[in-house]
Amino acid sequence: MTDFNQTIQTIAVFAIPVLFAISLHEAAHGYVARYFGDTTAEQQGRLTVNPLAHIDWFGTVLLPILLALSPLGMAFGYAKPVPVDYSRLRNPKKQMGFVAAAGPAANFAMGLGWTIVLLFLYRLGVQEPFLLGMAKAGILTNAVMCVFNLIPVPPLDGGRIVTALLPDALAYKFARIERYGPYVFIGLLALMYTGILSPILATMVQLTQGLFITLVYPLRLLLG
Repeated sequence: MTDFNQTIQTIAVFAIPVLFAISLHEAAHGYVARYFGDTTAEQQGRLTVNPLAHIDWFGTVLLPILLALSPLGMAFGYAKPVPVDYSRLRNPKKQMGFVAAAGPAANFAMGLGWTIVLLFLYRLGVQEPFLLGMAKAGILTNAVMCVFNLIPVPPLDGGRIVTALLPDALAYKFARIERYGPYVFIGLLALMYTGILSPILATMVQLTQGLFITLVYPLRLLLG
């Protein structure tokens, strides 16, 4: 198989998992925000699992493809952020942590779901490389997104969770990092490509995938 054909196949395998991993991640933020009183995302039509409502053409399409084909092999990206007006939450400081955690939680649930899909494909004797590859891509993509977004630095979800847990004075100072969001993201990518951060993330991704397998194990026993 030529390099070009391999590239096209990789893009095709990752396309659906990446689109839904990113879109459902964002929608989850909006649903939890609405639960706690902020209807901003709903009013802007962002409470949907339709990827077209969340796609950022660079962050959702081009960046994941480039990263998937890079030496890192980690397919993640970002969508248009779901708008959240924290001042409209009933308890803004506390509940912002739940809103932030909803995204990685959605990725964890999707990764678990793809693991179940892969289990059933194996049990049904499916040998179609594309289907097996897509299920594996779904597991990897969601594990990477879950782990990456939990890095405890604003504006990532992990940073917002930490902000919600800190005392008010510290939380205010820590949250100010969020204004430098683009530079934080570039800095994290640089740390990954220089090999400083990537081994840690790779280990955490492997542990997350292992947790998927552990949680699915009872179903595996049931299916025999």
